[in-house]
Amino acid sequence: QVQLVESGGGLVQAGGSLRLSCAASGITFSTYAMGWFRQAPGKEREFVASINLSGNSKHYADSVKGRFAISRDNAKNTVYLQMNSLKPEDTAVYYCAAGARGSAQSMAIRTCPYCAYWGQGTQVTVSS
Repeated sequence: QVQLVESGGGLVQAGGSLRLSCAASGITFSTYAMGWFRQAPGKEREFVASINLSGNSKHYADSVKGRFAISRDNAKNTVYLQMNSLKPEDTAVYYCAAGARGSAQSMAIRTCPYCAYWGQGTQVTVSS
């Protein structure tokens, strides 16, 4: 059974930081690109960041470039999203996803047609 379990969400003041984790099981983690998406209330899901198999290629949404950093640890089957300089508009449920294609670019699409598995999400709330 495939599971992607996100953790690390919470309530933080604007300007603060959070680190999200997504632990994968039931898949050969190192053969999947990984990505983070988010969905705010009343809005469509949007792409945030993605990383390729080895971790040497990353893509970011323009709205988070320079503030967020995605990384992965294949030995721990875990992908991370370090979020700095958080803004109220970053408030959303954050989801991790495993991409069937190995490239980070293949996941950098809102609909993510190559996303094979999704986590349940973790809430991030940024207060002003």
